[in-house]
Amino acid sequence: MFIEGRNAVKEAIKSGLTINKLMVDSNFKTKKDDIINYAFENKIKVEFLSRMILDKKSKTMHHQGFIADATDFEYCTCNDILKKAKSKNEQPFIVILDGIEDPHNFGAIIRSCECAGVHGIIIPKNRSVQVNETVIKTSTGAISNMLISRVTNIKDAIEELKQNDVWVYGAELGGDNIYKQKLNRSIAVVIGSEGFGIRPVVKSHCDGILTLPLKGQINSLNASVACGIVVFEILRQREI
Repeated sequence: MFIEGRNAVKEAIKSGLTINKLMVDSNFKTKKDDIINYAFENKIKVEFLSRMILDKKSKTMHHQGFIADATDFEYCTCNDILKKAKSKNEQPFIVILDGIEDPHNFGAIIRSCECAGVHGIIIPKNRSVQVNETVIKTSTGAISNMLISRVTNIKDAIEELKQNDVWVYGAELGGDNIYKQKLNRSIAVVIGSEGFGIRPVVKSHCDGILTLPLKGQINSLNASVACGIVVFEILRQREI
C-alpha cells in the first residue's frame, strides 16, 4: 500500500507504521528535509527517484515528491477501541459509518474525527469504501492516529457497544435537535451513506436520532461535513 504526500508520509513514519521503503523526488537529495531525516532515524530505506518515475508509481497524482511503500492498513476490533478510551480514562467516543462509499468523504471523516478526539471508527466489510491510498491521502496523516474496526455486521457491533454501556445515536433528518440533547456520555454516532442515509435495520438499533437544524433550501449535508459538525458538538459538550 502506498502512502503519498508530505503530511501523510510524515505522520505514518511518526506513528511507527511499518514502511518498507520511502521513495523521494531526487530533487530533494541535496536538500535538508525533516521527512528524509525521520526516515533515516527510523532506519527506513530511502530511494531517490526522478519526478517522472514517481508520477508513474503514484495512485493519487498528489505525492508532493514523497511516496511510502507501507504494509497494508491493520484494522482493529471494537474492543480495541473501547480499550483505547479506557486507557485514556475517557468515556468512549466512537463513529460508525454505515455504507460510506466515497474515499474522499471517508478520508475527511477520519481527519475530523481525529481532531475531535474520537477513539475509533467502525466500518462494514461490505458495501463500503475500505482504507486505500485515496483515503490515506485525504486524511492528511490523521489515519496514522485513528483506530478503525472493520466488522461483518454493523447491527452486531452496535449491540456490542450497548453491552459496554455506550449510547448509540444515528445522525439523520427527522430526529431530535442535536443542540438540545445531552451528549457528554459514552457515545457512538452512526453516519449513513451519501445517497441513502442510515439503513432501517441499523436505525432500529439506535437509542435515538440526532438532527442538525437546517435553515436553507437544501435538506441535506455532505456526509463528511455532517459528521464534522456532530463530533465537534459532542466534543464541545464533553469539554464543558
